[in-house]
Amino acid sequence: MTAIYKREVKAFFHSFIGWLFLAVNLFMFGIYFTVYNIISGYPNIAYVLQSVVFLFMILIPVLTMKSLSEERKLKIDQLILTAPVSIFKIVLGKYLALLTVFALPVVIIGIVPFILSFFGAFQIGPSYTALCGYFLYGALGLAIGLFLSSLTESIVISAVLTFTVLFAGYLMPGLCSIISQTGNIVTKLLRAFDMISRFDEMLNGNFYVPSVLYYLSGTILFLFCTVQSLKKRRYGSGKKGVYSFGLVITAIALTIIVNAAVKLLPEKFLSLDVTSNRLYTLTDDTKEMVSSLSEDIDLYVLAGEEYKDINLDKTLSKIADLSEHVTVTYVDPTVNPNFYSNYSLEEPTANSIIAVGPERSRIIDYDSIYEYEFYSYYEYQITGYDGEGQIVSALAYVTTDAMPKIYVVGGHQELELEERFLQAMQKENIVYEPLSLLTQEAVPDDAQAVIINAPLNDFSEAEADKVIAYLEKGGNAILIPSWTDEEMPNFERILAYYGVSVITDGVIIEGDADRYYQQIPYLIFPQINAAPVTDRIIDVSVLAPYAQGLSYQEEAEGIYYTPLLETGENSFIKTYDQSELEFATDFKKETGDIEGPFVIALQAEKTTENAEISNAVIIGVEFFFTTDADSIVPGNNVKFFGSAISALTEHESSILVPVKQYTELLAFSTRTSAVVGILTIIVIPLCCIVAGFAIWFYRRKK
Repeated sequence: MTAIYKREVKAFFHSFIGWLFLAVNLFMFGIYFTVYNIISGYPNIAYVLQSVVFLFMILIPVLTMKSLSEERKLKIDQLILTAPVSIFKIVLGKYLALLTVFALPVVIIGIVPFILSFFGAFQIGPSYTALCGYFLYGALGLAIGLFLSSLTESIVISAVLTFTVLFAGYLMPGLCSIISQTGNIVTKLLRAFDMISRFDEMLNGNFYVPSVLYYLSGTILFLFCTVQSLKKRRYGSGKKGVYSFGLVITAIALTIIVNAAVKLLPEKFLSLDVTSNRLYTLTDDTKEMVSSLSEDIDLYVLAGEEYKDINLDKTLSKIADLSEHVTVTYVDPTVNPNFYSNYSLEEPTANSIIAVGPERSRIIDYDSIYEYEFYSYYEYQITGYDGEGQIVSALAYVTTDAMPKIYVVGGHQELELEERFLQAMQKENIVYEPLSLLTQEAVPDDAQAVIINAPLNDFSEAEADKVIAYLEKGGNAILIPSWTDEEMPNFERILAYYGVSVITDGVIIEGDADRYYQQIPYLIFPQINAAPVTDRIIDVSVLAPYAQGLSYQEEAEGIYYTPLLETGENSFIKTYDQSELEFATDFKKETGDIEGPFVIALQAEKTTENAEISNAVIIGVEFFFTTDADSIVPGNNVKFFGSAISALTEHESSILVPVKQYTELLAFSTRTSAVVGILTIIVIPLCCIVAGFAIWFYRRKK
């Protein structure tokens, strides 16, 4: 076998075929790599591999067409067939030689993710998982080509047959859709030849075991068929030939059974989440919540099996595996176009989910499953995945009767809560409404909490009285003072109700380099103290930009304080205004600066004169609940927000799974892009061509 392997490898690289195969692979990879990764900044090579996989239909037939056909045509195959070596070793030697040639560009491509990891948060796991799928796809294609080469002595017919089979495997999803939108026995049989969908399942950061098994079992099957084909030629069509045919049928049946059986396993055994931030792994909170369900819930996905979202389907399967009370059903809108009308007046988008419980239902629109950043009407980037969060929120909604209500106070140029924080309340199944104290006589009685988020203008005396009257009746609040030069005595009265005030006008500078973000000492990673409000973030980091210290009497009568966030021992306050801070470069501590540490967030529990309990979460960070801050510590500021509103509303059934953020785009200079483009598209492929031509020319002259 070793001799056959060496002979085949030398044949490829002593001729022009091996070098041409290497050059074309690297040339096409270089084009898409430069466009997707260098110019567009995508942080993995999955899109690149998905774009170049069509090359298999052209290059694999060229690589395999002469493997066995040419020897048969030149009548030298008898020398091999009569050699003192088993047919299995002959086939394996030839196949490993083909695989070696194919593996060379794969190995070179495999160096790319490691190099790019030095330029930013490059997705190593998803890149190598996609590359693994790419290699296995190619390995199966080579086995198919080798088998078809054994059936004919015509090189052309061998190449055409291989191209046809690979082309059909590439187009099979579309062909099945043409035959039937809903699927039938024919499409189920044809799906066995769907090679491209298995590859697609490994492009999103999931190492998918059924796809790996499909490629490996398919490769083994076609190699086995090649062995049987050569055995039939060695022994003729007598008894051994008939016996070989029976073995082929048995091998095909066994391959089908193995691939069908693995799909019956729970989803948790079928895929491995290799993303750096565990995009597709269920959180412990989700597992606990779903496992404890006692009521039946139906999740209807408005999509045919042919058009389902792969990531969402895996999340749904993992959730369904946790509880027998959760059932997932795909409803094809082309077959049942009015199914949604039982639950909504407006038609949801394709792949939307309808969660139906005993008493109520909720529609999870597919547009909310992913988070987008739009550059223009046509240009956008997917920045986050929220499948788990939206589904869990819907499960909680349809199984709970308690729907707390929070009012968001406005009318004083408050900082508006951005979409992800409003979605956090919705995902907590908490109703929220805006509240204008100018038009309302009082805070509504159904308010379980109010949010006052960084007002720039002061409250009137009457408005402050309304808030304090609400708190005196046992109301709850999230209070965030703003960093402003304007006098705000009435808003300060609301803070003073809990015995809290802001320490001077200025901003906290963190003196410990490990506790701030990217050499900007006023973007602080504060210490998180253990408390019910911080349970969800105790092991992670939150970002506190432009923080102000909070002052309070630790032993105030009737008030119990729990510090939540604190700065480090080396922190201090400088009396910048905001315009000065933006251009400041010197953050050294000076005489007169107020020394830390500082409490920048706390919970205050006050026993009112009416013997009621009023709770408040007070945060001295104006921009704490903003998308910009939350994006730096993916989802953790939102987690804090969700924990705070849950604690204040005593909403025990709530669970908040924040949007799981994708890695940000990489950034390269124009010069770097040009150099990398020239190197990958021109220099490396050209070197392969020159090397191949030089070897061919040398051997021809020799």
